[in-house]
Amino acid sequence: MTDFEFVHLFETGHLPPSLFTHEEHIRLAYIYLKNFGEESAIDKCCGGIREFDRLHGDGTKFHKTLTVASVKAVHHFMKKSKSTTFDDFIVEFPKLKTSFKLLLDQHYAFDLLKSVKAKSEYVAPDLIPFD
Repeated sequence: MTDFEFVHLFETGHLPPSLFTHEEHIRLAYIYLKNFGEESAIDKCCGGIREFDRLHGDGTKFHKTLTVASVKAVHHFMKKSKSTTFDDFIVEFPKLKTSFKLLLDQHYAFDLLKSVKAKSEYVAPDLIPFD
């Protein structure tokens, strides 16, 4: 599916939940970053994923800090990337797909991400700030 088709299905609520995997979360951040920049990408990802959870889940899975941190992590690697497509980007930086929790563990103490506050609002990293 093309980036346009993917975003359209996601934004209209027609993307089947089974297709919205971790890799697709990363892809969404990549597409939004490429098209809108970091601040807008964060807003669009947060709003879109919150709505996706409301439409296809029970409305309790959205986690603001994880979503913002995901966009910031993808942005960090995009600034270093030579790739022009998401498929090439994820091959260039496979740890975004395979070791994402380890990446976040470098920035956040375990307890901070589990807090109620971090789920409902963005909490900046307490170990290493995002650049």
